[in-house]
Amino acid sequence: MTQRNVVCKTTLIWIALAALLLSPAGARAARLAPIHFGDQDYLQDPQDAQDKEQERRDREQEARDREQEKRDREQEKRDREQEARDRSQEKADRQQELYQNGRDALDDERYEQAEAKFKLLADMNGPQTDAALYWKAYAENRLGKKAAALATIADLKAKYAQSRWKKDAEALELEVKSNIPGQKPDPDAESNKDLKALALRALWQSDPERALPITEKILNGPDSPKYKSNVLFVAVQSGSPQGLELLSKIAHGQSNPELQRKAVEYLGMFGGERAHKMLGEIYNSGADESVRRAVIRSYMVSGDKANLFAAAKSEKNEALRKDAIRNLGLTGGTAELEQLYQSESSLDVKREILQGFFLAGDSKRMEQAALGEKDPDLRRSAIRNLGLMGHSDLLQSIYAKETDYGVKEEVLNSYFISGNAKALVAVARSEKDPSLKKKAVEKLSLMGSKEGNDYLMELLQK
Repeated sequence: MTQRNVVCKTTLIWIALAALLLSPAGARAARLAPIHFGDQDYLQDPQDAQDKEQERRDREQEARDREQEKRDREQEKRDREQEARDRSQEKADRQQELYQNGRDALDDERYEQAEAKFKLLADMNGPQTDAALYWKAYAENRLGKKAAALATIADLKAKYAQSRWKKDAEALELEVKSNIPGQKPDPDAESNKDLKALALRALWQSDPERALPITEKILNGPDSPKYKSNVLFVAVQSGSPQGLELLSKIAHGQSNPELQRKAVEYLGMFGGERAHKMLGEIYNSGADESVRRAVIRSYMVSGDKANLFAAAKSEKNEALRKDAIRNLGLTGGTAELEQLYQSESSLDVKREILQGFFLAGDSKRMEQAALGEKDPDLRRSAIRNLGLMGHSDLLQSIYAKETDYGVKEEVLNSYFISGNAKALVAVARSEKDPSLKKKAVEKLSLMGSKEGNDYLMELLQK
């Protein structure tokens, strides 16, 4: 088709379109449907276009709402899981508190209080119930309650036939049955044991071969936990191969869990280079959580960064993993913590690693997280620690550039924790956000500093 013919055809189309729009029927028809020329819409009802645009916005809003509902459900699930973990941890903390209070009462010879504490613990049916029953029976025996002690021992043996406290319970049972009915222990017994401990110490120094069987008999008998711990300490402190071998056996589990934990502690203190290997074997042997926690503490005491790093990387138990990370910080393992931080995906664990940097005194790494970390929650953790470390200049720079409300609020908290009234006054003077300004003034009102009080007087005089 020639160019002239194209122009003519286009002209005719526009003339026809104009005529159509001039007539009432044509106008109505034009509003009902668009008129097309090629692939283009030359006319469309404005209301129809608005409706379509609104439909598009509605679809987008529905998609956003669905996405938000999904996020809310996921958050609710995480909250429920966290609440369950918190309840479980509270219960575990309560059980540990009861156990420790009961043991303290035993050491102080407050046997009635010890009996009550261990009864409460036994009634909770937790992981330490067998230990609670043993120490309850021990306290009952010391109080002269022979029948009650035997009943408690029978309960332990019936319910926990595989318990590592069973051997101790059987030794205690023999002692209870050997007592004259109603007779209480000899009040001079403890002083006699002190003399025996002194004699045993001398024997370990001069003749470890003879000292070993005597020590084993005491450790396997029904003596008090404090006395057993002292006897084990005497054996280890001798520095003899026999003492270290005994310590190794007990640390590997050839005794009740409490004495095992004490042996693990002594390994970290006196075991030397050989202890690193033994502690690693114990940790990987399937020992219970309390023993593995004791191993982690011994790693820290002995400065064993390599094994702490391994536990922090591979431990499946979240509480133990965090424990390893904290102790890695206490040993100054900043290079190991950096490797963990870079490879970790869990925000909760990364927060714990930042705490490890804090314990190691690594302010430089804390500054990097405060300035460059993308997650606001992690940045807040780093800022909180910087406040405790006294880095006010950097916090002022962060506050001036920051746009996230939560992060700015954390800077104010850090000023408050570190007692930096001067920085809070500066914020109160210059802050345009009424809410942040109010928070700064509230913190100043709680500090009682001269600089803060002077500013508060200025406010009152305005």
